[in-house]
Amino acid sequence: MPHTFIAVAPPTNSKTLSEDQPAPPKESKILGSDEQQEYVTEISDDQSSGTIVNFEIGTTHRRLARRQIELIAIGGTIGVSLFVNIGTSLKQGGPLSLLLGFSLWCIPILEITACCAEMVCYLPIKGAPFCIFADRFVDEAFGVMASWNFWVLECALIPFELTLFNTLIHYWVANYSAAIPISVEMVVYFLINVAAVRWYGEVEFWLCMGKVLLAVGLMFFTFITMVGGNPDHQAFGFHNWKDSPVMLEYIGTGALGRFQGFLACLISGAYMIAGPEYLSMAAGETINPRRVLPGAFKGVFFRLTTFFIGGALCVGILCNARNPLLLNAIADGKPGAGSSPYTIAMYEMGIKVLPSILNAMLLTSCFSAGNSYTFCSSRTLYGLSRQGRAPRVFSYCNKQGVPIYSVLLSLVWGCLAFLQLNENSNTVLNWIINLITESQLINYAVILFTYLHFRRATMAQGLDRSSLPFKAWLQPWACSITLAIVIAMIGIQGYTVFLPGWWSTETFLFSYLMVFVDIAIYIGWKLIKRTKYRRNAKEVDLMTGLEEVEIHEKLLERQSLIYHKHSKAYYFFSKINKILFGSN
Repeated sequence: MPHTFIAVAPPTNSKTLSEDQPAPPKESKILGSDEQQEYVTEISDDQSSGTIVNFEIGTTHRRLARRQIELIAIGGTIGVSLFVNIGTSLKQGGPLSLLLGFSLWCIPILEITACCAEMVCYLPIKGAPFCIFADRFVDEAFGVMASWNFWVLECALIPFELTLFNTLIHYWVANYSAAIPISVEMVVYFLINVAAVRWYGEVEFWLCMGKVLLAVGLMFFTFITMVGGNPDHQAFGFHNWKDSPVMLEYIGTGALGRFQGFLACLISGAYMIAGPEYLSMAAGETINPRRVLPGAFKGVFFRLTTFFIGGALCVGILCNARNPLLLNAIADGKPGAGSSPYTIAMYEMGIKVLPSILNAMLLTSCFSAGNSYTFCSSRTLYGLSRQGRAPRVFSYCNKQGVPIYSVLLSLVWGCLAFLQLNENSNTVLNWIINLITESQLINYAVILFTYLHFRRATMAQGLDRSSLPFKAWLQPWACSITLAIVIAMIGIQGYTVFLPGWWSTETFLFSYLMVFVDIAIYIGWKLIKRTKYRRNAKEVDLMTGLEEVEIHEKLLERQSLIYHKHSKAYYFFSKINKILFGSN
């Protein structure tokens, strides 16, 4: 059990408080970080009678700065698939279908991000905020289902990245057991994630920086080579768009086949282009969240769509969808960057060094993504435990504010990567991709459905939405339409398994299992706990956790005044940080 300390806060006229610093709240509250503990201890030096404030040691800490949040928000969603697996989508649909599929899916992502941002920026609580909101705003059983679904999603991504990491190493050498890199990587993930969250944030900052530089570098590589900056000095431009149909047939023939090719690219976009969940997961450990998060959420859409739409355009320019090297690489399951359209383009241009550099950069990208998923999955389980939805042991945090047992259990999912010891790694990847896609779409539906209830509650309780840190646009119509699209995609994403000759029990289970599991969790919890759907919007809890955030903000104001007054170096570096990443 965490240790509980008692501090006595002085009356509002205490000389310990500055003139601009409000008195602590008059209610007993649990405060999460050690900065707040120091704050309460300091203001209790005057032994006057006052308010008793409780707090715990053993909770997560707000240590993530603006620059770390910005990079985590971007880098956590850019994985190896953007550089390697995208070649399969190019082969299935062609360059135009790929570009259209990715571009169109960015529209629902914009709406999902906006809806999630409005809720999380208003109430940046610990754990998985959108899952907790599903509990508080809709129904307890719905929230439990949402939390376990998201935990499975994040946990399934860990073995996915572990499997990819192994295939990337196989690009250079193959005479070793896959168990070696998988085991080593899991140990390293554990060591990073059990350190204080600020060290996790620092590691992710630099890993994500490399990932962003890789994405930008490949865009520059595409532009430079297409205008003639290649060994042959040939300005090939959009030559690959002219040599073969831009919309290819997939499965069927004619117009139906071209539509199925487009649909394959759209489904790939639903898997590759992630939403705001990774940024939301860090809300409870962000310094000054209601000031930092709105700008970060806005950046998620614009920056990620730049990378994913730009990436879809680049691979279509560099590599023909009917290129024999691409077709053979995909058919043979060439490891690592061997099946990447970028690598194939480099090989055909006679550039020998860049493919190895690309593969090395992909290794860091893959490692960074797996590290992010370990963080998100452990925090989701931590939030479940704090709510009493999982065993209490998973809410235990060490002195660094890390839920260590949640990290351990989440990493156990990495053992699924050992399936490739008996199966082809591409087969295992496809199974996990199907599981991830379905869980991710269900998670999006949860966010949108929860937002509709949040908006209804704000209106019923007279909360002025214009005063919120972030306000979603065109509501509630945009949210409702996007929810219908997402629900349709949940059914469509695995449709090929029902086509004649395409049946596969494993594919069906990995594509639709989570639908049945989630329904079972919802019905089971509702029957056991007798939970009630929150019909009365005036009774929805919009306040719990808000006061902790407000105290944190007041503390930061006080610290900022102290540092600003006494440290010129602090002032100088804060200005540099503001120029590069925005203010904290």
